[in-house]
Amino acid sequence: MDATAARRWRQLSRSESPWLHEEVATRMAQRLQWFREPPSSWLHWEPVLGGLQAHARLREQLPQASWHVMAEQLPAALEATRVTAARSWNPLPWRRAPSAPVLPADGQVAMLWANMVLHHEPQPQPLLQRWHGLIQTNGFLMFSCLGPDTLRELRAVYAQAGWPDPAHAFTDMHDWGDMLVHSGFAEPVMDMERITLSYSSAQALLDELRGLGRNLSLSRHPAARGRAWRASLLQALEAGLPRDDQGRLLLSFEIIYGHAYKPVPRVPVTGTQSVSVDAMRAMLRAGRG
Repeated sequence: MDATAARRWRQLSRSESPWLHEEVATRMAQRLQWFREPPSSWLHWEPVLGGLQAHARLREQLPQASWHVMAEQLPAALEATRVTAARSWNPLPWRRAPSAPVLPADGQVAMLWANMVLHHEPQPQPLLQRWHGLIQTNGFLMFSCLGPDTLRELRAVYAQAGWPDPAHAFTDMHDWGDMLVHSGFAEPVMDMERITLSYSSAQALLDELRGLGRNLSLSRHPAARGRAWRASLLQALEAGLPRDDQGRLLLSFEIIYGHAYKPVPRVPVTGTQSVSVDAMRAMLRAGRG
C-alpha cells in the first residue's frame, strides 16, 4: 500500500459519510447486544468517515456513556459531531452547543469504535497498539473493514483488460485476529458477510467508489489517465461486470467485523521486572475482584 496516498486520503476534507459505511455501522451496532454491560465511555475513531448518522444512533443507544472523538482532521470531526443545543428563549446557550472532548481525563475509554478505517491503514499493527493504549483494562475494541473478496468482479475486469489492480489488497479476517493478539488484545472474535450492491450504470458505480476510497496499490498506474482511457474503462465495466435480473451492474463487498478485549496485564516471571503504576493498579483491582 502507498503510505503517502493513504495519508492524503485520510486528510481529505469531508462533510458527509459514505452510505455503505453508515450501513456497516448500523450492522456493527447490533453486535453491542452481545456484551453484558454497556460501555461507560467510548471513543469514535474517524467519525465522519465511519458514519455521522451511526454516531448519533450510538449516542442514543448508549445514553449514559460519555463519548469522545479522534480524527486526522480533528476540528472538522469535532464540528461534525457537535450536539445541537436545545432551543430556548435565552439565545446564549445556542452558541454553547457542547462538543465531545478529544479524550477523557485519564486518557482511556471503555470502548473504541472504528468503522471502515483499518483497510486504509498502511501500518495497521502500530495503530492497533495505539488503540490498545487508549482502552481501559477490561474494555474492548469494535471495528469493521473491507475483506479480500471486495471488488472481485471489478478486479476480474481489470485483469481481463491487462490493467493493474483497481485497488490494493485487503487483509483476511484471520490475519486481523492474529494482529489483535500480537497487539495485546485478548479473545478476538471475527466474522464476515458479503454485501452485493447494484448500480444503474458504470458511471454511477465509479461515483460511489470514489467516495469509499482510493486505489492505494503501489502497482497502480503512475500518472493520470485521459478521457480515452476513461471511456474504455466505462465500456469494459458495462460489458464485463455481472448483472441482476433488472440489468443492473453488480459489485461485491466483503465486510469484516471484529471485537476484542483488553485484558489485565500479565507480568512474566523473571529475576527482575519493571511494571508501570497503571499496570500495577489494574492487576491489584483484578485481584480484589
